[in-house]
Amino acid sequence: MKHSAAVKRARNDSGNKVSVVLGAQWGDEGKGKVVDLLATESDVVCRCQGGNNAGHTVVVDEEEYDFHLLPSGIINTKCTSFIGNGVVIHLPGLFEEIDKNEKKGLKGWDKRLVISDRAHIVFDFHQAVDGLQEVQRQAQEGQNIGTTKKGIGPTYACKASRTGLRICDLMADFSEFSTRVKNLVLQYQSMYPALKVDVESELKKLKDYAERIRPLVRDGVYFMYDAIHGPLKKILVEGANAALLDIDFGTYPFVTSSNCTVGGVCTGLGIPPANIGEVYGVSKAYTTRVGIGAFPTEQLNAVGELLQTRGHEVGVTTGRKRRCGWLDLVILKYAHMINGFTAIALTKLDILDVLDEIKVGVAYKINGKRVPYFPANMEVLQKVEVEYETFPGWKTDTSAARKWSDLPPKAQNYIRFVENRIGVPIKWVGVGKSRECMIQMF
Repeated sequence: MKHSAAVKRARNDSGNKVSVVLGAQWGDEGKGKVVDLLATESDVVCRCQGGNNAGHTVVVDEEEYDFHLLPSGIINTKCTSFIGNGVVIHLPGLFEEIDKNEKKGLKGWDKRLVISDRAHIVFDFHQAVDGLQEVQRQAQEGQNIGTTKKGIGPTYACKASRTGLRICDLMADFSEFSTRVKNLVLQYQSMYPALKVDVESELKKLKDYAERIRPLVRDGVYFMYDAIHGPLKKILVEGANAALLDIDFGTYPFVTSSNCTVGGVCTGLGIPPANIGEVYGVSKAYTTRVGIGAFPTEQLNAVGELLQTRGHEVGVTTGRKRRCGWLDLVILKYAHMINGFTAIALTKLDILDVLDEIKVGVAYKINGKRVPYFPANMEVLQKVEVEYETFPGWKTDTSAARKWSDLPPKAQNYIRFVENRIGVPIKWVGVGKSRECMIQMF
C-alpha cells in the first residue's frame, strides 16, 4: 500500500462553534425568548441537560407555545432539533407535548427532531418516587426541596448508580429491556414499600413509544461531530434551569440534578470545549425564585408583590407563584465566573416601569463585613445582609421601546450600571412578551 505525501493539517480548524444560552439566576429568566430569537437563524438547536422539569414559553404570531422537553427551535421549519445524551426523557411527556403543540399548529416535527441514543429514560415510577421522596423529606426535615415531581432527580440518581436505562436499551432487545425495567422496579419497591407500579402496562406503552421514536434516534456523538465538522452551520444550545440551580454550583440542596452551567454543554452533547463559542447569560432585570431555599434580595413586601403581579411570576411547569426580589449582582458575577458569559440578555425591564426607586444588590455582608464570594453553605447564605445601590425609577412605559435611544435615560443608567458591575456587555434588553420586544444593542 503506497502513501502519498502527507499534507500538514491546519491547526486552527476546530469546526463550527456552538452558541449557548444559559440561565444566570434561579431559572425563569426568559431563556425561551432569547433562544427563539436566535433559533430563527440557526440550523441546529440542542438541549443538553434537564428534562421536562424545564418550561420555556415562546410566543409566535400571537400563538403561545409551551416547551418542556422539546428544544424551542422545533417551531423553526429550517432547523434540526436535537435532544442530547445529558437530557432525561419521559416518553409519555414528550408525546403529550408534541400532541399539544400540533394542535397549536406545529407541523413536520418528526422530520427535524433527533434524539440521542445515550439519553436516559424517565419512567412513570421515577415520577411516583419523586413524589414519595418529597413527602418523606417534608416529614423528616420539615421541608422538601420543591421539585417539579417530574422524576428528574430519581432518574439522574439511577444514572449515577448505574441502574438507569437509556434510549439505546429501548431500541435493542425488548425482552432484555423488560427484564431490566422489572428489576429496577423491584429495587425501588424494596426502598419504598408504598410504591405501586403496573409494570406490564408501562412496558406495553414503552413498546409503542419505541416504534414511534425509532426513526428519530441517532448516535448523538456522531451527529454532533458531523454538525460541527460539516459545512458551515449555526448551532445553538438551549440550557434548561440555571446557574443557581446547578447541582455543583447552585444553592445546594435546593437545586436541580444536572449541570446547568456551561460544563453541562460538553458532557450533555459530547462536544469539546474548543467548540463552544458565544455564551449568553439570561437574567431578569430583577430576581425570582420558585420553591424553597435562600434568596438574599427577596422582598417580602409591597415591592415583591408588585413584581409578582406585574411580572405574572408563576411557574410554567408547576403553576407555583414565584418569589420576587431586587436584582442581585453577587449572583450574576458568580454565574459569570463559572460560565464566562460573552454577553447578557436582560429581560422584563418593563416590569420596573412603575417603581419610584429601584435597588440593586451589589455585595453580601456577614457580621457587617463584606464577603468576596458567594457562600456555599445554605445556613450562611440565609444570614447574609445585602448591600444595595439605589436608583431613581424612570416612571415611564418602556414596552414600546425598540432601540436603545427609545429607553428613558434613567433606564439606560440602570442598564449601564449592571453591565459595568458584572463586566459583561448587555446585548439584549427585553421589554415585553413578543419577539419584537427584545431591543438588540449591538
